[in-house]
Amino acid sequence: MKKTIWLLPLVLLFGLQLLAQEHYTEGPVWRVSTVRVKPNQMDAYLSSLRKDSKPLLDEEKREGMILDYKLFLKETKNDPKDWDLALAVLYKNHAAMDNLGAKFEMVRDKILGGKRQAHELGEKREEIREVLSSDLLQEIMLK
Repeated sequence: MKKTIWLLPLVLLFGLQLLAQEHYTEGPVWRVSTVRVKPNQMDAYLSSLRKDSKPLLDEEKREGMILDYKLFLKETKNDPKDWDLALAVLYKNHAAMDNLGAKFEMVRDKILGGKRQAHELGEKREEIREVLSSDLLQEIMLK
């Protein structure tokens, strides 16, 4: 009887996962960060992204660390505290994100010049923007 009581939750848990998989297949994984740019700082922020982030992301793509990236400009505002820009970085799957730390550091050092320069860039950006969120999203395709 005790085995049956313990087994029932496991069967229900895995059964529900199988039912969920019945509706979709998993695709790539997106890391999406939303940013609110401080007033009158959009040009400065976009210039910084173009000068520093674009070469970094392009190199990560060439190295096969990421599949792609996209930048989205929000055209509707529901609230003054809403986000302005979203940066989405595409990875093949969750496993592709494992052990990227050393590779990211190598690319960072190559493109930005080192940890200190990257830190200084981050400090400058804090003056012109605020990161509101950074979410991991699983892309799914309906069956």
